[in-house]
Amino acid sequence: MRRSDREVKEFKDIVAIMEKCDVCRIALNNNGYPYILPLNFGMDIKEDKIELYFHGAMEGTKYELIKKDNRASFEMDCEHKLVTEMERGSCTMEYESVIGQGYIEMLSDDEKYNALYILMRHYHQEDFPFNKLVMPHTKVFKLVVKNVTGKVRMKKNDKK
Repeated sequence: MRRSDREVKEFKDIVAIMEKCDVCRIALNNNGYPYILPLNFGMDIKEDKIELYFHGAMEGTKYELIKKDNRASFEMDCEHKLVTEMERGSCTMEYESVIGQGYIEMLSDDEKYNALYILMRHYHQEDFPFNKLVMPHTKVFKLVVKNVTGKVRMKKNDKK
């Protein structure tokens, strides 16, 4: 990372950023080009390992690409704030972000409920009783994170 002063090094701090985000963008290999899509997600931590859960329709381009190559990169960001300095005639953006890589696993019907519960928990403070009748019509998959880095750009963190 070029700006090591902005790097988030503690695992718990990286997870805290991820908990604030509401969209995860995954990038898949599409014949040498990245195929990027924004997705709602849920997150589970198992022994300092991150698993990201996603859902979608039963078929589509992303599943065709995952079948060919299940490696994926991901990105999420939050806490955006435009900062202007009128006297200097400049502006910048504050943010918190996380990027990483891992591999995708498609989940079985038996694994869907727990994954959807984790996903819903990300967006609702309380347990949300989602309609289980949608499960047969919903594909669920997870991204097992192999490496992750975090970055924070807040004006108070700059050394200038």
